[in-house]
Amino acid sequence: MPQQGSPQDRREREEAGGLHSRVLAELGPAIASGEHPPGTVLRIDELESRYGVSRTVIREAVRVLEAMHLVEMRRRVGVTVRRSEEWNVFDPAVIRWRLAGADRSRQLRSLTMLRTAVEPVAAGLAAATATPAQCRELTVLSAEMAAAGRAADLTAYLGHDIAFHRVILDASGNEMFARLGDVVAEVLTGRTEHHVMFTAPDPEAVTLHVRVAEAVRARDARVAEELMREICVGALRELDILAP
Repeated sequence: MPQQGSPQDRREREEAGGLHSRVLAELGPAIASGEHPPGTVLRIDELESRYGVSRTVIREAVRVLEAMHLVEMRRRVGVTVRRSEEWNVFDPAVIRWRLAGADRSRQLRSLTMLRTAVEPVAAGLAAATATPAQCRELTVLSAEMAAAGRAADLTAYLGHDIAFHRVILDASGNEMFARLGDVVAEVLTGRTEHHVMFTAPDPEAVTLHVRVAEAVRARDARVAEELMREICVGALRELDILAP
């Protein structure tokens, strides 16, 4: 029997983790897309057979889905898919899976409306509470976004864009806003990966990010809030064109 912590033991744990991730990557989107409607009962033995993995791997995957409120385990019944109203819709994985489905347009609109409600307020707060280091980071990131935009490098632009909005949410000083960083990251990533944005970053949006960084650095809360609202409203207009 391999000893705890031995190379063989670690390999077995890594293999089990890989299998568990594979099951989640297939079963999660299937539930989120409606392939398994609410009330559907998924039996453990059938899932074992379908995915070719052990009962332990299936149970681990189900535990993760339970934590997201996508399913619940019922004794003598099996794994039951819950109503979408009960899902943890702020979980980044749930957002990612829903954006991969047919209801992508509605999901993007809902999430972008959330951003419109939160991020302008966060930017206004950031103008009052951001540290000098955060102000510098916003300035650098907005300049990097501008450079990536000119080069039409969507991958680099996305990375800088996500980082910029994370700093704004963190700099707000509100821990609830800060926890939305992963949500915003999934929205921005989903727009890019599913091509629900223009082929090159909008120069006007890039300029707005630069001006937000300047307003935060200048401690001008009113202007920072107004500019961030323009960014979010612009994202909604983009959806009207690309995902009506």
